[in-house]
Amino acid sequence: MSERQWHQVREKKVKHNIKMAKTQTTTESNEEKASMPATEEKILPKASKKKISAGVLHIEATFNNTKVLFSDKAGNTLFWSSAGSLGFRGAKKGTPFVASKVGDLIGGKAANIGVKDADVVVLGVGSGREPAIRAFMAHGIQITSILDATPVPHNGPKAKKPRRV
Repeated sequence: MSERQWHQVREKKVKHNIKMAKTQTTTESNEEKASMPATEEKILPKASKKKISAGVLHIEATFNNTKVLFSDKAGNTLFWSSAGSLGFRGAKKGTPFVASKVGDLIGGKAANIGVKDADVVVLGVGSGREPAIRAFMAHGIQITSILDATPVPHNGPKAKKPRRV
């Protein structure tokens, strides 16, 4: 598929999605609109069909980025986010502030599906390890265990040859 064909297919999908969104908003009954107060006319977060009470929070904190992934106990990924996906660029991605933003986003999504407690697995030595956990806990989710799975070399790479002078 050439790039031009790909763009044409993409345009059709976008137009279709816009069309479907318009038809869904127009099919709402007037009774629902009348019963809803004016302050609640904003788009409300969608309630999830899945209800999960426990899961695993994976945090990968490097010096350059912080990635947070939430999975169920079986290891199936439910949702994830990173500092880069929130729109932060460059050196800002590795900061504790951005890590707390990512943890807050994932915590909100987890609370939305009914998560009560979670295990935490942390990888890496970046500065976003603790802020991501604290922001996640701010949504009322109990942390049952924290495991540090940062890879540590046993003997490291092969040493350089001695210098000949």
